[in-house]
Amino acid sequence: MIPFLAAISGSGLLSILVQLIVAGLIFWLLLWLLSFVGLPEPFMKVAKVILAVVAVIFVINLLLSLSGSSFIQW
Repeated sequence: MIPFLAAISGSGLLSILVQLIVAGLIFWLLLWLLSFVGLPEPFMKVAKVILAVVAVIFVINLLLSLSGSSFIQW
């Protein structure tokens, strides 16, 4: 575990932290927008699930980029 921690640089962690904060704000604003628009109930649940899946995939991809092998290339 120690060699893995030594391989991650401080600037890389700071960059990922900033990306997580910005992405969290974007996903929170999208969730707020969905509740503000007031879609009918089945569509609201589907939209929330899609938003949650996209957020989880983004976070997993961001964390995988620490190891150098992300599954989505930006």
